[in-house]
Order: sequence, then structure tokens, then C-alpha cells
Amino acid sequence: MTSFLFTVASFVVALGILIAVHEFGHFWVARKLGVKVLRFSIGFGKPLLTFRGRPSAAEAAAGAAPGDRHSEADLGTEYVVAAIPLGGYVKMLDEREGAVPERYLHQAFNRQSLAVRSAIVAAGPLFNFAFAILAFWFIGVYGDTGSRPWIGEVAESTIAAEAGFAADDEILSVGDTRTPTWESAVYTLLTNATSGDDVSVTVRDAAGLERLRILPGDRLLVLAEDGRLLERLGLAPKRPVIEPVIGQVVAGEAAESAGLKAGDRVLSIDGREVGSWSELVDYIQRHPATLVEMRISRDGAERPIKLIVGQKDQGEQAVGRIGAGPHVPEGLFDDYRVEVRYGPLEAVPMAAIKTGDMSLFMLKMLGRMVIGEISVRNLSGPISIAQTAGRTASFGLTQFLKFLALVSISLGVLNLLPVPILDGGHLFYFLLEAIKGSPVSETAQAFGQRIGLVILLGLMSLAFYVDIARLFNS
Repeated sequence: MTSFLFTVASFVVALGILIAVHEFGHFWVARKLGVKVLRFSIGFGKPLLTFRGRPSAAEAAAGAAPGDRHSEADLGTEYVVAAIPLGGYVKMLDEREGAVPERYLHQAFNRQSLAVRSAIVAAGPLFNFAFAILAFWFIGVYGDTGSRPWIGEVAESTIAAEAGFAADDEILSVGDTRTPTWESAVYTLLTNATSGDDVSVTVRDAAGLERLRILPGDRLLVLAEDGRLLERLGLAPKRPVIEPVIGQVVAGEAAESAGLKAGDRVLSIDGREVGSWSELVDYIQRHPATLVEMRISRDGAERPIKLIVGQKDQGEQAVGRIGAGPHVPEGLFDDYRVEVRYGPLEAVPMAAIKTGDMSLFMLKMLGRMVIGEISVRNLSGPISIAQTAGRTASFGLTQFLKFLALVSISLGVLNLLPVPILDGGHLFYFLLEAIKGSPVSETAQAFGQRIGLVILLGLMSLAFYVDIARLFNS
């Protein structure tokens, strides 16, 4: 229950931040360009919290004279936090939405030049991109710890094997981009994979020599769709070997009941020698509710241990567990970790380039999804986003910021698509207005809005369906 509440809270916080950033873009630019903002709302539906700001000096000066009829425009902006945190909006003074007092006509959105209206509409997505740049900049300056891109195994008859990758290769760069961590290596491979061109990868081999490996672009193109790029390439990260030594036991579970203690080394299980903790875990998980015989070493003496493996449900499958954790020597992972840190100025182009590359990658993947080159199963709906929000928040600020940056980029890209009802749809109308010299008719805009609403609802329904199917199949 605690985990569920934490996930929900993380999801709400993430949405609140990203919606506020997007809507603040519209709000801030509108105010700066002289457009009256009536309401700034985070969320839809019933207001949970409202307060009204004071009119600016210019608004107060333009206010109702004695004897004039007062209107909403005479008041300061109303700020709202509403019950449904799945969006937000900025309501501006506009003659299309109601009568506007003559003294405020110069502040109405519809009375502004094409350039001003375009800037206000584009500001929301642009602020999403700016937030991502700021988040990546902060992570770069603060420092980020990741895993060295050190290859442990290369599967036979795979793209990586054919390209010459070998165990103990360390990936130094992909193309011209330095890749100090596995995360950066996979990210750069993904963004390069969508181009269809061959990708050059520089590695340091086991002898310490730099080598160039070439991955064929035509084969990479089909690997980027489901997030399992390394597995599909045939690469497995190198991991430290954890010895099969008991570090702790859980009270009341099988290991404690059988007499296992911290410090015991498992030598064999059911007659099979055990060389690592992962081998022990793998065997236990494959034998739920089964009597197994272990041979352990304790205080220099060997002894037999019999225990009945417990079990837990993992989806539709039961897996075994005994309630024991490994002993991990201090410093075991030091050689496998690296900290990446940039100077404040150096981090600026890094953050901007990373945001641009990821935006282009998302746009390409969306295009390939539309034409059927990749599956719609790659869509993420609210359920998947909520799960990721909870998981990354539990890992700490850096991982949560990365998640926020990626979702912010997604919001920016999606909102710039030329779909009526989205910001990109409005910008498309403005483009037509610039070409034909007059605004698109209200009838045509209303028809487009209905089409856009159908597209948006269809996309949301599909994302929900994919999320639910993913839950049942996990």
C-alpha cells in the first residue's frame, strides 16, 4: 500500500511540475507581450485551490472608470489547482470567448499580430524543452554515477559478434560522442540507430588497445523499438561476481528455518556446484515449493542443510525464494562505476545537444510508429508513466530529474505536432493564415478541433490499452 501511494504521489508531482512548466510558458510570454491572462489552471475539473493575483499597474490604469460596468478583465489573474491532474490551461482575454470591454481590446489575444499569437502558442512546448535542458545541465554539474560500458559477454551469431565485439571491451565512444557510462552508450546507440547509417563504435579491448567496431545501419534500424537494444545486439554488461556467501537471512523464512546463518558459504545445491550468488538464485527461483539439499561451509567445516524453498507469485508464474541476501564485500562495485561531471559552462552545450537529439529521436520513432515500421506497443500511457515516476523517484533526485526531462521532451514534441487542439495545430492554422493573408474560418477551425479531439482520444485510449495489456502480460 505504501509503495502504491508513493507511486501515485510521484506521478502527481511529476505531472504537476511538467504541466506547470508548459502552461507557465504560455502565461509568461502572454504577459510579457501585453495579453491579459484571466486564469492559470493546473488540472481540470473542480477547483481545489484558488487565489487571485493583483492587477498589474497597466491593468489597473486601464480599469473601469467610475460608472463603468466592471468585468472579469478588471481583476487580476485567477490561479487554480484543480482535481484532475491530467493537463492544464491558460485562459486569455479573447473576443471569441465573450464580450471584451473596449478599454481592454488591445490586450485581447485575438487582436494581436500573427507573430505575437504564434510566440504565445509556441512558448508552452519551448518551455518544456527549456526545462529538459535545465534538468540535464543540473545533472551534469551535480554529477551522475553510472556503470562503465564494460562488455561481459557477446552472444554468438549476433550483430555485435559479427562486428567484432569481444568480452572485456569497454565502449569509449559512439560516433563522435563520448560514452562514459552504459546509459550514455545505449542512449547514443539508440539515437544513431534511427538514421539507417552505419554506426562506428570505439572500444578499448582487453589488451588496452583502442579498436573500431562498425555496426551496420540497416540492421540497427529494426532494433530500437522495444528498449532491449543491448540484448538484441548480443551484448551483456560485465558484472562483478558475488560469491555465494550468505550476508543476511529474513526472519521466519526458509533460510532461517533451515538453520542458515550469515557467513555460510553455499558449496553445492542438489549435488550441483555453486560458483556465484547468481547461480544460487537462479536455481532457487526455478524450484519453488521444493525440498533441496545444500552443502555449506561454516567456520571451515562442511555440513549438509535441507530446506523447503518458499515461493512468491511473479505475474502468472511462481518463483522460489528462501529469504536470504548475499554478502557484498566493500568496494566490490568500485571498478564498475564511474562518475560523470561537467563544469557549469561545459554542461550547457551538453544539455542542449542531448535535448535536441532526444527530441529528434522521439519524432523519428513516432513517425515510424505512424507508418507501421514499429509496434504501437512502444507507447506509454498514464499507468506506465506513473510506474516509472515511482521507480525513478525511489532511486533519488538525479534519476527522477532524468525522467522529468524525458517526459518534458515528449510533451514538447507531441504538442508541436500539427494536430488541431494541440499547440502545433494552432501554429498550423497560423501558418495557413500567413500564406493566405487572412485567418482560417471559425467553421474550419471548429471542424479541425473535432478531428483533433477524436485523434487525441483515440491515442489516449490506445495508450491505456497498451498499458493494461502490458500489466497483464508482465
